[in-house]
Amino acid sequence: MPIKLYDLAGAEANRRFSPYCWRVRMALAHKQLEVETIPWYFTEKEAIAFSGQGKVPVIVDGERSVCDSWAIANYLDATYPNRPALFECSQARALALFVKHWDERVVTPIMFPLLALDVFHHLREKDQPYIKQTWEARSGKPLEDLSREQEDRLGQFRTSMTPLREALSSQSFLAGVQPNFADHIVFGRLQWARCISSLKLLEVDDPVYVWRERMLNLYDGLGSKAVGYPV
Repeated sequence: MPIKLYDLAGAEANRRFSPYCWRVRMALAHKQLEVETIPWYFTEKEAIAFSGQGKVPVIVDGERSVCDSWAIANYLDATYPNRPALFECSQARALALFVKHWDERVVTPIMFPLLALDVFHHLREKDQPYIKQTWEARSGKPLEDLSREQEDRLGQFRTSMTPLREALSSQSFLAGVQPNFADHIVFGRLQWARCISSLKLLEVDDPVYVWRERMLNLYDGLGSKAVGYPV
């Protein structure tokens, strides 16, 4: 029986853009586990009420449900130890945890203003008022004002990629010669942008761009086949 994944969708049901859901989609492919994705929308809290909270990703594996991408990754490694590991050792898990916090505390606040209006435009009409109210309360600005900051924010984003860029200048993946969950974390953030916006975040000669292309082609091109923009 495949694992079920509740996966954030836009107005087009096959436009899946959550960075956290992409972490899990890549992790499931890495573990070579069969998955059934279920489109989920921002205002459908009741559909995942069984998980005890109101956000995706949520997986259902038999009788067990797990939410939160980090918890899901740890669950998959613990439950399926004979499948390829997301964390090869405790040191790999510690590194991935650092990458998780860097992504969420440094990269995300820079990227959110770059992409917020694009996300809004790709939502179902019934979801737009909820997101507009929630995100404008969070940012203290209309979404339209956030989009006017793109030039400055784009420069900040590219600067924030410097540690990643330096690491990828001498190795194929963050984890070394093969990817692990640290790679999936950062890929999920960049795939968020690719699936929702035509904004060109990276230049083609950037080592981060080259790495992203490598990640897009993993697992029979899972990332590259997703609905998105050619950026």
